[in-house]
Amino acid sequence: MTAAVAFFYLFSMIMLASAFMVIAARNPVHSVLFLILAFVNAAGLFMLAGAEFLGMILIVVYVGAVAVLFLFVVMMLDVDFAEMKRGFLQVLPIGAIIGGIVAIELILVVGSWTVAPAGSAPVGSPITPGVTNTVALGRVLYTQYIYLFQAAGLVLLTAMVGAIVLTLRHKVVKRQVIAEQNARTQASVVEIKKVPFRAGV
Repeated sequence: MTAAVAFFYLFSMIMLASAFMVIAARNPVHSVLFLILAFVNAAGLFMLAGAEFLGMILIVVYVGAVAVLFLFVVMMLDVDFAEMKRGFLQVLPIGAIIGGIVAIELILVVGSWTVAPAGSAPVGSPITPGVTNTVALGRVLYTQYIYLFQAAGLVLLTAMVGAIVLTLRHKVVKRQVIAEQNARTQASVVEIKKVPFRAGV
């Protein structure tokens, strides 16, 4: 067994165990931490496959931004998970039906899967020798698909501006005027009332 095969089995087993713990952990913070561990091992699998760009994107974007954002939201918001789980039994039949359908589909896919005779033959790499995956991807994005790449950026920019516009609320801030505060007298701010006995205010 070579080192690449050993690392493949190591990353795969840890990733599958982490993915299972994401849905099995009772504490949501632990679920997010297991999700980060699954992302890191998936990035290791991408590196073994020669897709180092996808591996680094998985670390930088998903682990560095999305998963950490999930962790902050879970830790900062006081979510009552016991209240959320009260209606679990009501949707359990629907979830069981959907889970059964997905399980049947997976069984059918695995059952009809066969190995091609030429599947074990080495496949020639379309990338020029000496050119890394990141460089080759950059050449394709910024030459052949430059207009689609810029259009995707404009779509994301529009979505970001729309989210800001929908969530932005202008609040009226009360500001203190120092001159008015200094000009206040006791007669203008204090009112003395004599309350009758047992009459209340």
